Amino acid sequence: MSGIYFTTMAVLVLAGFYLSSRRAVGVSREASAGSLHSLPVYHGLYTAALVFVPMLLVFAVGAPLLDRIANSAALAAFPSSLATDELHRGATLRDVYNLAANQYSGAPSLELQNAAETLKSTLSLGRWTIFGLGVALGLAGFALGFTSIDKQFRARNRFERFVLIVLFACATVAILTTVGIVFSVLYETIRFFFDPSLKGRPTVTDFLFGTEWNPQAALRADQGDIKTAFGFVPLLTGTLLITLIAILVAGPLGLFSAIYLSEYATPRIRAFAKPILEILAGIPTVVLGFFAALTVAPIIRGWGHHVGLDIASESALAAGVVMGMMIIPFISSLSDDVINAVPQSLRDGAYALGATKSETIRNVILPAALPGIVSAFMLAISRAIGETMIVVMAAGLAANLTFNPLDAVTTITVQIKTILVGDQEFDSAKTLAAFALGFVLFFVTLVLNVIALAIVRRYREQYD
Repeated sequence: MSGIYFTTMAVLVLAGFYLSSRRAVGVSREASAGSLHSLPVYHGLYTAALVFVPMLLVFAVGAPLLDRIANSAALAAFPSSLATDELHRGATLRDVYNLAANQYSGAPSLELQNAAETLKSTLSLGRWTIFGLGVALGLAGFALGFTSIDKQFRARNRFERFVLIVLFACATVAILTTVGIVFSVLYETIRFFFDPSLKGRPTVTDFLFGTEWNPQAALRADQGDIKTAFGFVPLLTGTLLITLIAILVAGPLGLFSAIYLSEYATPRIRAFAKPILEILAGIPTVVLGFFAALTVAPIIRGWGHHVGLDIASESALAAGVVMGMMIIPFISSLSDDVINAVPQSLRDGAYALGATKSETIRNVILPAALPGIVSAFMLAISRAIGETMIVVMAAGLAANLTFNPLDAVTTITVQIKTILVGDQEFDSAKTLAAFALGFVLFFVTLVLNVIALAIVRRYREQYD
């Protein structure tokens, strides 16, 4: 039914656009003096919008509402005790839908047959109701737009106001999504710290300043006494260590590549080199993780063996180097765009004063492009902080409190992934610890962005 509904909606939208545009052209020809206030295309777009919006709203609201009504009607055929058992209720609904679709294997009970018949009749009636209401409102919108066509009708203003509302709605959805994510994580974080029913939950001080991380707890008596610890410091140290190594690799390579491509490379070399460089951003991180674990880590360990260093098979150095390769395009591409955006007049002025090309780049172009370069670096740092697969495969899961890049470490995102792998119930301190880690990671990233904005604002005022 949904396919028929959207096909009908597309036909009505196209018909409204075409017929209204043609009628606007006819009205313009029949006018004795002057012309239409709006072009015929705006009359067509206005009518198409009057058809599209009501029909889309009817389906967006009616389809989920119909599913809830149909499920309630089907479950009414079973005992009332089913409503309190969520797992049994879900399994029963699956059986009802399978029987309604003639995909049920076995002999269904009388209750199941009655529920399937009720489900089919409710869905059929509801779908035709949605279809009829949507088409009726679409035709009403078509009639309103078609009859409004007049020489003085401001169709362009109406349609641009509609576009403005759509853009505002999209921006609002994006903002509300961010707010919803923050509050959902914050709610679970508060549960983690202050829910008295959770066993082994830490205090805020123990979490933020603890130096040991071990979210595991003994599930059986023969496992012994496993000490559960939720110290955040080892995870933060590992995250910052790997991120620092990555930025030390990607920063110079990315920035110098951007300088070369924007100031020294010929158009032919630039057209070839920049897309090749940006391919790094499209390589899946799991592939980079394999490369780090199977190639980079053994090479680093072999070099360390030759010079007498004891390097772990999974080290922060291997993960940081490969992660730096991953974020090179973020710095290179954005810095290249920023450097190209510096006005040519600044270069010409420096050359007129006798500066060489390297002096112009160092003393004029880079300071003028500094806000954008800082933004590129901060984007790359944020990307590195949030990376998971490379660290899992190259640095391991050991939460060691160390600043030695040759040791195995882990990061915040890796522990979030590890905690939430598999079937988890959100009623234990171990599971809710992932939300606390996510909230603190969000706060750390926010602080870094605030610092970057302060730097950008300070130096931008100097060159605006």
